[in-house]
Amino acid sequence: MRINCPLCGARDSREFHYRGSAKLIDRPLPEQGRAAMFDYVYIRDNPAGVTRELWHHRNGCRAWLVVARDTTSHKILSVELAADRGRVRS
Repeated sequence: MRINCPLCGARDSREFHYRGSAKLIDRPLPEQGRAAMFDYVYIRDNPAGVTRELWHHRNGCRAWLVVARDTTSHKILSVELAADRGRVRS
């Protein structure tokens, strides 16, 4: 599998480290309570299909990336810098 790093170009996935769901960027605020923090720390989805994931380019530019990937085929649909994505509140 190859990941197209926005800073370094296409690289083998072995240069990257998978860190989990991109939902981890949206850490709950203190006023959201303990239940929100519990869900953030312990509850994980395991979907089949398109997911948004955090990857760290540890053997390259060391950037954090948000990768949209289909877990059934491992096809990479898009890659963006996590810093460009920003924090989202609903």
